Amino acid sequence: MFDGKELRRVMGQFATGVTIITTRDADGSHYGLTANAVTSISLDPPLVLISIDRKTETFPHFFTSKVFVINVLSDAQEELSTRFAKSGGDKFAGVAYRVNDAGVAVLDGVVAHVECRIVQTHEAGDHVIHLGEVDAAALYDPRPLLFFQGRYGRLA
Repeated sequence: MFDGKELRRVMGQFATGVTIITTRDADGSHYGLTANAVTSISLDPPLVLISIDRKTETFPHFFTSKVFVINVLSDAQEELSTRFAKSGGDKFAGVAYRVNDAGVAVLDGVVAHVECRIVQTHEAGDHVIHLGEVDAAALYDPRPLLFFQGRYGRLA
């Protein structure tokens, strides 16, 4: 069987954007995690895919809320990415955001955001894949935060 650590090393050669995916629990409390496993799947209907590690504290809340927001981070939000990549603590303390109609946090200062409803969920090893139908999206700052070879980067 192929080694997962080697897969991580090889896939680290694929530069990606950095997102914080937000959701909520049944009581309306906010949750979020840093992720780069985000993909546009279809334009008609508009669908995106997110992949969530089963070990994250945010994991169960996607199942109860059935909604999420992909917040595409700007090159000024590296600290925010690091904060949301760690477990525990109040990740939203001091973070500027607004709440959308579905009750999910849309972060301020992002490059873009995409608001989704989960329409399908698939088991995928140590992750779960959620397919979201896009309800709304917006563009803001054109300078994205990048991730390559285990490090953050910026466009030249």
